[in-house]
Amino acid sequence: MSETGSTARDAGEGHGLRRSLGFRDLVVYGLLFIAPMAPVGVFGTLDAKSHGAVALVYVVATIAMAFTAFSYAQMVRVVPQAGSVFAYARAGLGHGAGFVAGWMAMLDYVLIPAVAYLFSGIAMEALVPEVSRWVWTALAVVITTLLNLWGVRAAARVGFLVLAMEIVVLVVFVVAAIVVLARDGAERGWLSPLTGDGTQGAFALSAVVGAVSVAVLSYLGFDAIATFAEEVTGGSAKVARALLFCLALAGVLFVAQTYLVALLEPVTSAELAARPERQGAAFYDAVDSSVGTWLHDLVAVSKAIGAAFAALAGQAAAGRLLFAMGRDRRLPGALSRTKAGVPRVALLVSAVITMAAAVWAAQRPDGLDHLVSVVDVGALTAFTLLHASVVGWFAVRRAGGAVSWWRHVLIPVLGAAITIAVIVEASGTAQVVGAVWLVIGLIILAAQARRGRAVGV
Repeated sequence: MSETGSTARDAGEGHGLRRSLGFRDLVVYGLLFIAPMAPVGVFGTLDAKSHGAVALVYVVATIAMAFTAFSYAQMVRVVPQAGSVFAYARAGLGHGAGFVAGWMAMLDYVLIPAVAYLFSGIAMEALVPEVSRWVWTALAVVITTLLNLWGVRAAARVGFLVLAMEIVVLVVFVVAAIVVLARDGAERGWLSPLTGDGTQGAFALSAVVGAVSVAVLSYLGFDAIATFAEEVTGGSAKVARALLFCLALAGVLFVAQTYLVALLEPVTSAELAARPERQGAAFYDAVDSSVGTWLHDLVAVSKAIGAAFAALAGQAAAGRLLFAMGRDRRLPGALSRTKAGVPRVALLVSAVITMAAAVWAAQRPDGLDHLVSVVDVGALTAFTLLHASVVGWFAVRRAGGAVSWWRHVLIPVLGAAITIAVIVEASGTAQVVGAVWLVIGLIILAAQARRGRAVGV
């Protein structure tokens, strides 16, 4: 039986998803997961690493991630299924590679929400210090899980309101920054966010490329849009457009805000490089010194709420990935059960894992560092297999008709080279955890093969 027929059959047996999302809903989920002001927390680090050319870093990072977005757009048109990269690698490379892609993506989809929940808990503790951060973190998990269990459409409506709030805060920041710059002038040269501030020597392309390996983490999550392929109305082409639009819009927002805050930053990139303890608060310090603490507090509240709903989008994507792998019997089949078109079992399993990781991290002083160090390797490994899937489906299997060598070979090969380069630049801890997770997945795959499940191409 064909995969399409299997999906239709499953829908009739309580294993199908309800089509209720439009283009706007997809973009909302993507931007919620990314967060419009994602650069706030990493601005200081990127400014120091790039020698002040922080806006250029995001220009390059957007172009780099565009290769991945383009490969997603190619595969979602031919494999419009909820499993995202799991489904694409299975179709383009075989069932074994599909399992590995889905297994590695789980590191991203399950732990990135935990990081976002922890960010929300930290921000709320700063506003209400009488309540411990782990309590706020757990409360955020419960509230967003209930919204996801309510249904993807209801969660999208609430998410749209939260996203609108984040955009309003971003607009307030942009207007306030422009007013201050027009009145008082810039602390750095007007082109310095693109060329460097000169305090660490001449412009160095290697410094910008090194910073890009950190900046691409700001974009992780836009690919979650592809996990809703079975819940969108109007066909998979809408998913492809939403992926590309979301990445482009995020890139514009990231470049604009980092350009403005770099002009307001009174501390040089050399000083930030020499004092790394100041990097995390560099964005807020620049806002405090130029605009005032009122904008600092407004951004902090927005980040607290926005982080929780970024986790909502991530949890929803994780649930769809577990659902798809359960439906394919690569994980326990109970994960593929749905009620009213909602993969409730998969969502609850995802919520429990995320809750455990987030609350554990919230109670440790180094918890955030441990979580952040591992989330990127899983996603980037899955992205690499995504690019290989495009080549496998279109150029090797020639299942997509005529081969376009630039769309189906050149772009995915360049995209894979970029993701591999970023993995190489990742921390040693992240590489070790990613390797251990991969080995565990390969052991599970071998056990499935011994039990007689088909894992060939």
